[in-house]
Amino acid sequence: MAQNQVTGREGRSAVCAGIRRALAVGDMVPGQRLVEQELSETFQVTRSAVREALQDLAADGLVELVPRRGARVRVISVDEAVLITECRAALEAVCARRAAERATDADRVTLKEIGEEMRRAVADGERDAYSALNRRLHDFITEVSGQQVAQTLLDRLNGQMVRYQFRLALRPGRPAQSLPQHLAIIDAIVAGDPPGAEAAARTHVDSVIEMLRATPRP
Repeated sequence: MAQNQVTGREGRSAVCAGIRRALAVGDMVPGQRLVEQELSETFQVTRSAVREALQDLAADGLVELVPRRGARVRVISVDEAVLITECRAALEAVCARRAAERATDADRVTLKEIGEEMRRAVADGERDAYSALNRRLHDFITEVSGQQVAQTLLDRLNGQMVRYQFRLALRPGRPAQSLPQHLAIIDAIVAGDPPGAEAAARTHVDSVIEMLRATPRP
C-alpha cells in the first residue's frame, strides 16, 4: 500500500462521497469509465477501498459494474428518469405533509429565509444559486418531516437523477416557473396546512415529470 493511502471504511466513504460530488457538479458524466487505479490516486485510497465503494454505488444505481470491462457511471434514460420522478412525487408529498405537521417556529423562519433567497436568485438570474437553493429546500423539508425512510429512499433516487436535475435547473425560464411552486410549498408548511403542503409538493414534482417527458431522446 502506498504511503498515506486511506483504506477500510474511511477510504470507501471518501470515494463514494467524491464520486457523488463529481456527478453533482458535472465533473463525471453518464457512461464515463471508472478506472480503479485512477480513482485510487485521485482520492488517495487503496484499490480495495475503491472496489468496495464502486460496489456501494452500484447498489445505489449510480454505477454499473460490467463483467471483464470494469465500472462506469450508469446511464439513465429519459423514460427511467420519469419513473424515478414518479416515485419521488409520492415521497416528496409525504415529507411535505409531515413537515407541515411538525415544523417548529425556527423551522418556519428558515423556510421563509430560503424562499426569500430563491426569489433573489431568480430576480438576479443566478441559476446556479437557485439550483443549490432548490436542493437545500427539498433536503430541509425532508429533515423537518422526520421521515427517515423517505429520506433514505429520496437520497438514492436523487443520486440517480443528478444528470436530469442539473439539466432542468439550467433550462431557460425553469427557475421562474418553479419558484411559485416552491413558494407554495413553503407557504403551506409555514401555515401548518398538511393537505396544502402535500398538494403543492405533488404539483411541483408533476411539473418536473412534464419537463422530463418533453426532453428529446438521444
